[in-house]
Amino acid sequence: MTSPTVLGIDIGGTSVKALLVDGEGAELGEWRESTPHDDSSGIATAALVIGLLQTAQERSAVAAVGLVVPGEVDDDTGIVINAVNLGWLQLRFRSMVQQSIDVPLAFGHDVRVGALAESISVDTNGAMLFVPIGTGIASALVVDGVPASRLEWPGELGQVVIDHGNLAGQRLEDVASAGGIARRAGQPNAHAVAELVLAGDSAARAIWMDAVETIADALVIATLEADPRTIVIGGGLAESGALLFDPLIAAVEVRMHGRQVPDIRPALLGDRAAVIGATHIARHLRERVS
Repeated sequence: MTSPTVLGIDIGGTSVKALLVDGEGAELGEWRESTPHDDSSGIATAALVIGLLQTAQERSAVAAVGLVVPGEVDDDTGIVINAVNLGWLQLRFRSMVQQSIDVPLAFGHDVRVGALAESISVDTNGAMLFVPIGTGIASALVVDGVPASRLEWPGELGQVVIDHGNLAGQRLEDVASAGGIARRAGQPNAHAVAELVLAGDSAARAIWMDAVETIADALVIATLEADPRTIVIGGGLAESGALLFDPLIAAVEVRMHGRQVPDIRPALLGDRAAVIGATHIARHLRERVS
């Protein structure tokens, strides 16, 4: 029997993505909306999620929803402990949404779920570290196809404070996220900064290399702690291709001092990893409750 249609929703610091898929995984619809600003209560974002479900149901009956969010997230209780880029603290977001919808709701951390989706798509040996670099920076560790829990691998790389050099005192994502790069360069986005680098702008290149060097530091620390065989870089910054990956791989190799260097590669799913992963957890929940 064909599995029912499910909806995945990924709440990001900049946009909210939704993806409707049928039982065979075929995409039936995709939507993207701007994330509400100044919504520390989560009320506006919850309303947006409910509206996306209503829109999806106009296209096909939805049997389950997978909802994923950033920050420090307790998947079991549905509480967002701290989502810096959303301004959420101890927010019972799953309950806020579930009380207003009549379909089962799976809930999780965007990066852990995105890592699950990437691990299904990427042929890796051993552990895989997934590091999406967009509005913020986080990471998830997948071992034998299973994402580590937040207790095993908290993953909040972006909140690590740089403790040396002229960037000391700043968080990693202040310097190296797509948003941080754009703000430091006074540009609308990281793509614009990349264009300046390619055009030979020395100031833009210095900011870009600050990001590369600090990301390399974080990846080496993560590698020494978790020993991943593969590091998958996702998010908007990965779309810059060789401009990011060539100097980043070189910087990691230098820091590893002859140790085995992980295979560092771009994500196959791009910035859709989390929303695709959200459809996976929705389907798994539906299978459990049916």
